[in-house]
Amino acid sequence: MKEFGRKSNKVGLESIGIKQAESVLWNLTPAELVEEALKNGEGVLSDTGALMCDTGKFTGRSPKDRFVVKDAKTADSVWWGDINIPFDPEKFDKLQEKMINFLADKKIYVRDAYAGADPNYRLDLRIVNTQAWQNLFCNNMFLRPTAEEIENHVPNFTIICIPEFQADPEVDGTRQPNFAILNFTKNMILIGGTGYAGEMKKGIFGVLNYILPHEKNTLSMHCSANVGAEGDTAIFFGLSGTGKTTLSADPNRGLIGDDEHGWTDKGIFNFEGGCYAKVIDLSQEKEPQIWDAIKFGSILENTRFFEGTRTPDYANKSVTENTRTAYPINFIDNAIEPSVADIPKNIFFLTADAFGVLPPISKLNKSQAMFHFISGYTAKVAGTEVGVTEPQTTFSACFGAVFLPLHPTKYAEMLGKKMDENKVNVWLINTGWTGGAYGTGSRMKLPYTRAMITAALNGELENVNFTNHSVFGVSMPESCPNVPAEILSPRNTWADKDAYDAKANELAAAFVKNFGKYADFANEEILAGAPKLETVVA
Repeated sequence: MKEFGRKSNKVGLESIGIKQAESVLWNLTPAELVEEALKNGEGVLSDTGALMCDTGKFTGRSPKDRFVVKDAKTADSVWWGDINIPFDPEKFDKLQEKMINFLADKKIYVRDAYAGADPNYRLDLRIVNTQAWQNLFCNNMFLRPTAEEIENHVPNFTIICIPEFQADPEVDGTRQPNFAILNFTKNMILIGGTGYAGEMKKGIFGVLNYILPHEKNTLSMHCSANVGAEGDTAIFFGLSGTGKTTLSADPNRGLIGDDEHGWTDKGIFNFEGGCYAKVIDLSQEKEPQIWDAIKFGSILENTRFFEGTRTPDYANKSVTENTRTAYPINFIDNAIEPSVADIPKNIFFLTADAFGVLPPISKLNKSQAMFHFISGYTAKVAGTEVGVTEPQTTFSACFGAVFLPLHPTKYAEMLGKKMDENKVNVWLINTGWTGGAYGTGSRMKLPYTRAMITAALNGELENVNFTNHSVFGVSMPESCPNVPAEILSPRNTWADKDAYDAKANELAAAFVKNFGKYADFANEEILAGAPKLETVVA
């Protein structure tokens, strides 16, 4: 087995059973990986120098093909069901053996990396790829060890990712030929049959979502985070379309990270070393930081060029709407490295309420914060997905249910404990509709949303009067700098107050119905945060 590059002196590939391959290329530089990818025909360069690659049949994750090995370690701790589908340990072992045999005559790319910018919570990784561009993806997305650290690298978790390898469902126990399987006893993830690189990133996120809360008493979070000049940390939760990336990318604040973080007794830390941003309809004017980060060393996924050029056409959806870029976090000018910061002072739950019910900004008490955290609400509007013609409620526990190996109440209780231990404000921000539901009202203006977040960050809402929403119970400020007072209470913006009352109760009922699936595991304090259905909304 021919091996090239800088490798660990401590642990080789034989530790996971790989003893034969055509060649092994260890820890290549980004330039070397780009050369390999171009030579292998895996992608082409854009006019900015970014490597553009296609992910094949799968342009996103395949949640129904994500499994967790059910064994003595996980049987009583994992939240089993549609999110965490059990997989037989013996089937895993046989599938691993088949994948290793598949590599016997292949060139493979191996990367040593780690997750967790706080050294006390670091998870050392090893990733085995058959495609150079995917190895570059791992270089960009995970944290990058020094040369000395590579020489002494001992992986805590290993990913074997082979897009070309397809499982036999009848024999291997998978649902389809593609799969992503987490094994917490063998500390390994097997990925096959899919070229979507995000499976590796989210696989490790799932690992940390299990290890940190379950074994390290640390809250793991699907959120972005930034920090001000005075060291005041803020974190932003929100599902797709709520403005999480846009609102956390503040040129006046340092970026800690855009997607995955842990909250310890001392502060927060980024899990990753890069950003994985959507680029559909990307413009230099709206998101200049992401625009400027798409350069040599970055990756573009499933995008297309303007005809006759190498200039990316970010409006082109011919492959997928889930077009993305992956780049190291230091490609962002105001990124903080190492990506650690103090305990948050402000937490923002972002929602795009298409029903026009929720206030544009409101403050949550502990019970409400835990309830809304478990709910993870936003709304889809017409045109966002095939078949969506009217606004639809969307709930995703902890703003990332598909990545949670433990029951959502575990994470919510940890959030409540953090609120008890620290002086932290939790705000619900509605970036959705005002003056009526979608089709009648209008989208909340971005400058107003930014002004409200700025006021919260600067402490300018500490001494204003608040009133409680009669159904949701959240506290609404009666004034906010640079924001018209009349929009702060959503009922006031509706011409038909009775229609607002009906819609508010309708949305509250949807919250209660959704929460029913978690109610048996929720304590009284969480349940107290639920909305109260009433006939009239004050």
